[in-house]
This record gives sequence, C-alpha cells and structure tokens, in this order.
Amino acid sequence: MSTPLPRTTVRRLAIAAAAGALAAAAAVTPATAHGGPGDGPGAGNSSGHSGHSGGNGPGDRHDPGRYRGVVTADRLALRSAPNRGSQVVRYAHRGETVSIECKAGGDSVQGNPLWYLLADGTWAWGSARYIDNVGPAPRWC
Repeated sequence: MSTPLPRTTVRRLAIAAAAGALAAAAAVTPATAHGGPGDGPGAGNSSGHSGHSGGNGPGDRHDPGRYRGVVTADRLALRSAPNRGSQVVRYAHRGETVSIECKAGGDSVQGNPLWYLLADGTWAWGSARYIDNVGPAPRWC
C-alpha cells in the first residue's frame, strides 16, 4: 500500500502542470506582426520605459531568458495566476532580477493591468507595476 502525497506536494505538482500547459500553449501560438493591447509608451512597466515589444515582429524567434526585470517593491507577491486573488507562490524582493517569459493582462494594480509570467523555475505571475524592464519589453503570452 502506498502512502498519499502531502498536500503541498500535490499543490506544487498541479501548479507545475498548469505552468507547463501554459508554456506549451505559448510555444505553439503563432506570433503576430503587430503588438498587443496597451503596447506603447509605459505599457511594459510602471516607470514609463517601453522598449521594443520583442517576439512580435515577423521572423522574431523567442529567446529564453531574453526578457528581464528588476523588482521595485519591498516584497512582491508572485502568484499562480495574473490576479490579486490567486495563490501566492513565493515572494520577490526589491532589487531582485527576474527572468520574464511573457506579459498578459490581468487585475489592475495601481492603474497597471499588465502581469509578467516569470520563468525562474516557479512559473509565477508578478504585477508589472512592481517590475521594471531591463532591455526590451516582454512579448505577449
């Protein structure tokens, strides 16, 4: 007779499976020749930096780890979905550099509706309000 897995292990497996499905869906979704909603000055983060939206132009290839950001909040809750009511996966702290997979719309945080899917092993979502881009703005998920 086998022993049941602890609840935290089951929860982590479910999150990992969901993140894998999201990553697979993003990998097979064709890129478009135009940017998504909100592309333009200030669309990428809270500080008004925009940069090239990356990954949206014809012939662009997604380069893992291409998109980076720096956390500007003292303690930023990273969540299982791009909304403020989802489960907290972990916390990031001011000055931490994070790898960003892509951006998506979600709950507005102090007027900024963008969220970044972080590709640092946890596959958690962080509000773009508290993550400043380093280099090009992330592609749309």
